[in-house]
Amino acid sequence: MWGPEGLDEVEAELLGPPEELKGKDVLEIGAGAAQCSRWLAAQGARPVALDISHRQLQHALRIGGSFPLVCADAGELPFADASFDLVCSAYGALPFVADPRQVLREVRRVLRPGGRLVFSVTHPIRWAFPDEPGPEGLSVSSSYFDRTPYVEQDEDGLAVYVEHHRTLGDRVRDIASSGLRLVDLVEPEWPAWNTSEWGGWSPLRGNLIPGTAIFVCERDGGPPAEGWGSD
Repeated sequence: MWGPEGLDEVEAELLGPPEELKGKDVLEIGAGAAQCSRWLAAQGARPVALDISHRQLQHALRIGGSFPLVCADAGELPFADASFDLVCSAYGALPFVADPRQVLREVRRVLRPGGRLVFSVTHPIRWAFPDEPGPEGLSVSSSYFDRTPYVEQDEDGLAVYVEHHRTLGDRVRDIASSGLRLVDLVEPEWPAWNTSEWGGWSPLRGNLIPGTAIFVCERDGGPPAEGWGSD
């Protein structure tokens, strides 16, 4: 699944037709318990599940799978250049780092020429609305252009959860400046069969405003142009 709407990769084929995944080297970034890697392995791909959280990878280990689990920072990928055919991330890593360009540069480095990156994040427009599933979540309450991170703290004032807001334009510029090419932007519509509510997700909101943005990117065959990555 690419997001709470329920868009399935079997249906979407954003990584390519399932039958063409066999034998592909795939890196999942922000893998959590490695659900996506487990599905990829079932298609015959050779996934590697990476997450910075050791506890999440412990869950992945407990669930099981025959693919490698790697505990590492997405901004410093411990892999050689051109190691992977595909990189994917479903709500992993990119929303939670202050410098997504560093992650994207690293992804480009480990992708083979012609390789593809697909990642999903909360749709940027959501940041302007309260995180409520009911009618109170349908009125704009803050500026879409306010890039102040959302932070949760423990009783000692230490940050335990941080999520960074990037506008849609920010995301596109991050991709381009990292030497990747944006080939598609998918905004899944809320399907009639999905009646679930979770946090601020609900049919009411999903039928009116987008909740997920999925970016499909490719690496070309040449080196990054001079100036890639400059702010």
